[in-house]
Amino acid sequence: MIEELLPDTVVAVEAHGTDEAGDVPLHPAEEPFVAQAVPKRRREFATVRACARRAMEKLGVPPQAILPGERGAPGWPDGLVGSMTHCQGYCAAALVRADDLASLGIDAEPHAPLPEGVLEAVALPAEQSRLRHLAARRPGTHWDRLLFSAKESVYKAWFPLTGQWLEFSEADIDLTADTEDATSGRFRAELLVPGPVLGGHRVGHFEGRWMVAQGIAATAVTVPHP
Repeated sequence: MIEELLPDTVVAVEAHGTDEAGDVPLHPAEEPFVAQAVPKRRREFATVRACARRAMEKLGVPPQAILPGERGAPGWPDGLVGSMTHCQGYCAAALVRADDLASLGIDAEPHAPLPEGVLEAVALPAEQSRLRHLAARRPGTHWDRLLFSAKESVYKAWFPLTGQWLEFSEADIDLTADTEDATSGRFRAELLVPGPVLGGHRVGHFEGRWMVAQGIAATAVTVPHP
């Protein structure tokens, strides 16, 4: 599913039904990070890293440990950029050679309404207004959850380029649908704070894609080289 949102240069590997999956081996260096974790957290941590190691192999890179770094961001082998995501019953990892993309971010969420009060905490007034219009035209899509997922993907693409936190209020996201049944589309994230500088040019916005399938709302952002 995630690979449909990404360019051909990106390798994506996903796993379904992770809540029912058996134990997935961890790299020894990863073990301390989940030594005290509950079984569900441990399975997700291990499964998404197994996906990432399969993606490494497809790119011709020896599989290796993926250790959480600052703010939990995964540490990738030199020459690769990537992103990981997991939610109930689903994990995915996407990797690409650093020569092909400057950064990327992926996120997956259950396709269901956000818990009460969350939208007001994460969405700008303009975003909330656009969501109301989208919901009126295509009520079968949980636009609030898609917006939340898009903001997560934007952050995951932003952080490796800046090393800085990005608040929910610091990116204004406009979602559009490609299909009449609103199962896929695109979004544009206007950065409301100074963006990263790539090749001497400051990035003012990110572009992304989204889809809804198999009960999952998925989003992806790719940041090209200038």
